[in-house]
Amino acid sequence: MTQANLEYKSLLDPSIIPKINSLELRARLVVEGFMVGLHKSPYHGFSVEFTQHRPYMQGDSLKDVDWKVYGKTEKFFVKQYEEETNLRSYILLDTSRSMKFASGNQVSKIEYASTLVAALSYLMMKQQDAVGLTLYADRILQYLPPKATRQYLQEIFKSLVKVEPSDTTNTAKCLNSVAEKIRRRGLVIIVSDLFDNVDSIIKSLKHFGYQKNEVIVFQILDPLEKSFAFGRDAIFKDMETEEEMTTQPYQIQKAYKAAMEEFIGKIKTECLNSNIDYNLVETSAPFDKALLSYIQKRSKLY
Repeated sequence: MTQANLEYKSLLDPSIIPKINSLELRARLVVEGFMVGLHKSPYHGFSVEFTQHRPYMQGDSLKDVDWKVYGKTEKFFVKQYEEETNLRSYILLDTSRSMKFASGNQVSKIEYASTLVAALSYLMMKQQDAVGLTLYADRILQYLPPKATRQYLQEIFKSLVKVEPSDTTNTAKCLNSVAEKIRRRGLVIIVSDLFDNVDSIIKSLKHFGYQKNEVIVFQILDPLEKSFAFGRDAIFKDMETEEEMTTQPYQIQKAYKAAMEEFIGKIKTECLNSNIDYNLVETSAPFDKALLSYIQKRSKLY
């Protein structure tokens, strides 16, 4: 592996999070690492710049053809106007207490999720798209409607820096509340561990689809939440209700893993059946998988 490859891969590693205090700098480095990696990967055909052109289609006015582009490429492209190119994105971040969990040397779910949201927001602004942010737990804590200015990006970063997980989760209620606020269709991105009633969550996700929005779900989990590989007697404490239970993890590991697989599988299946992009992301995973999912969805919208 070359030094350049090592460089961009290290920028996408979640272990950079504790080393960089500035959330804005984290976001910029993650996006820069992603863009370098994208150009070196089989996905280099995806554009992260989104130039203000689209292929000529029958019926388009010839006055909109960009003849300079034709001179360089011998292909017909027409200029797109602002209302055609700007995407409105609504990012919803779960800040309930369960998002504080972190095992071993992993970053917490909320640290990983906040960095991912910051990177997505930074990337969207580079594409001249409008981005908004909703913070929620058992209720909507903050709602910033989509805008597309550099100054507004700073407001989003400030909100993310102040995030301190608290309260229990009511994801379905909060998603429905945001869906009611959306007046113009766009891209809805949910970042959460989804630890709530599955049927209610699925129903609320479909609410966005009824309004013709595109939806991406990022389910953020700590690796230990999937494996349950504790290996010794332990006291488990619910991070939201504070209920405690003493048990021997190895005795219930098989049942726990089966229940977790059923939980994840149901969400994934229901999302796919509803044309919702579902991504399971562990806090040990590089950020490029999540960013690529966004780029692929973004490219399909035009």
